[in-house]
Amino acid sequence: MSETVELPLHAVAHSRAGDKGNRSNMSLIPYDPALYPLLAEQVTEARVLALFAHRGATRCTRYALPLLHAFNFVVDDVLEGGVNGSLNLDGHGKTHSFRLLSLTVRVPGELAPR
Repeated sequence: MSETVELPLHAVAHSRAGDKGNRSNMSLIPYDPALYPLLAEQVTEARVLALFAHRGATRCTRYALPLLHAFNFVVDDVLEGGVNGSLNLDGHGKTHSFRLLSLTVRVPGELAPR
């Protein structure tokens, strides 16, 4: 087994965010489908919820989409009341995907980007 390296998630995956009410919806898609099982182990609901706890998030649900090699995370109560109920500069939560991609993951060296 090869040595693993720790990388920011943005080095191996991309994400987009949207909103519905006071919920943020974030996709997570690895650039290399071979990384899907590793991300499934490491990017958990608990980890994502902890990442957004400072924003008042109360729940995170992860939907696995194995045929697409992707995930969808829905984080509740993270938009400070939602688009119409918040003075937040990012009322739609579009930058939340960048925060998600700041998480670190460990991947085998041979799957790390060069």
